Amino acid sequence: MRSSDSEFSLPAPGAQPPAPPKRLGLFGGSFNPIHNGHLAIARQAHEILGLDRTLFIPTGDPPHKRDGTLAAAHHRYEMVRLAIVGTPAFELSDIEITRRGKSYSIDTVRELQRQYGPTTALFFLIGLDAFLDLPNWREPDALLAACSFVVISRPGQSFTALAALPFLRHLSPETLTALDAGTLTRLDLPLPSGHAIICLSLTPSPISASDIRQRIRGGALLANLLPPPVESYILHKQLYREDQHRTHI
Repeated sequence: MRSSDSEFSLPAPGAQPPAPPKRLGLFGGSFNPIHNGHLAIARQAHEILGLDRTLFIPTGDPPHKRDGTLAAAHHRYEMVRLAIVGTPAFELSDIEITRRGKSYSIDTVRELQRQYGPTTALFFLIGLDAFLDLPNWREPDALLAACSFVVISRPGQSFTALAALPFLRHLSPETLTALDAGTLTRLDLPLPSGHAIICLSLTPSPISASDIRQRIRGGALLANLLPPPVESYILHKQLYREDQHRTHI
């Protein structure tokens, strides 16, 4: 495609680059596919935490996804782009899908720290089920020292399980039960690093990516589960229609 002045223009002389955000949310995931539940979580967390931006980070080759149901990274990236277009506070990063080899969160966080600098506070959005597995991640102590974690409620998961984590054994069971019951919607737990673990009890979403993939394979309706551009992309590219044990290309 030939470039033209209307497609590309240099910044005005003396123009300053935009200032880095002071509070940046990191929303990583396979997004296989991204759906309305993901977007609802991102919007709620963005508002509650007063984030300047939320960065969506599709995974490349995540160590925990090995069952062959993962669509190719370029498809998942494009679906996220389509889902968040028109929302200025939401941005998209290819930092993990362009990385060679396995994708580890500590590598991503360190790269984003270098990219945005020390004035940007990072908030790592994560589901409760995934956070409970944090001790098994690569360099979990370094992650806790590098950013704040925003632990979001998940259907079928109890916040009381947090007390079993070695760095949260001091937590009161009564407080965690209140999060499960919804009588407490936010709990901030300061860390020695100066960051925090922020527990959010959000309205549960009945939508799951695995259910959507199963619906597509079975030819079921997808009404209100996906942003319309994402649904159109899936249908056009015929994603998730193959045998569930094959990787889509």
